[in-house]
Amino acid sequence: MRTVTAAILFAVGITGCGYNEMVSMREQIESAWSQVENQLQRRNDLIPNLVSVTKGYAEHERAIFDAVADARARMLSATTRDEKIDASQQLTGALGRLLAISERYPNLKADQQFARLSDELAGTENRIAVERMRYNDAVRAYNSYIKSIPRVIYARAMGFEPQKYFEAPAEARTVPKVDFGNAPAPGATPPPPAPAAPSAPAAPAKP
Repeated sequence: MRTVTAAILFAVGITGCGYNEMVSMREQIESAWSQVENQLQRRNDLIPNLVSVTKGYAEHERAIFDAVADARARMLSATTRDEKIDASQQLTGALGRLLAISERYPNLKADQQFARLSDELAGTENRIAVERMRYNDAVRAYNSYIKSIPRVIYARAMGFEPQKYFEAPAEARTVPKVDFGNAPAPGATPPPPAPAAPSAPAAPAKP
């Protein structure tokens, strides 16, 4: 009888401390993160074809291709959510540099396959942004809940740790800039020289 009573009191105490709510909120985070992962995988699948097309016009841009390859490899090898978030932010910056190459190579910018892949990537980035917002909203609600009194006193002891936000990197909020120097792009017509400033008329001679 005492065992049953103790079990009932324990269940009442767990319910009163918000345990069920914390479990539900954590499940919402897991569900939102799964949608983020779906879009991250979609982006990973697009990258090899995009790199292949870009290399056909700008094969010597080795540093950028290496940065994309390294970031993608890090993304694929990540196991924890925190690792995947960090790797995704690195990959976003590398992709920004890759897409900026088209401004230097007009023939690449005009390539239909590059344009199609760029559009697909842009659409995927938009989906990632939407799912990232939903995930962050779920994390914000959960983190606020477990950090409020009285739950902040016992949430960690019950296994409810704060979750990491998936913030957009700085590269995703600004137009990527790549310094290619002053050399003209291959196949591009160099700009005409600036016209010389007209010379001032000679002053009339004094009588």
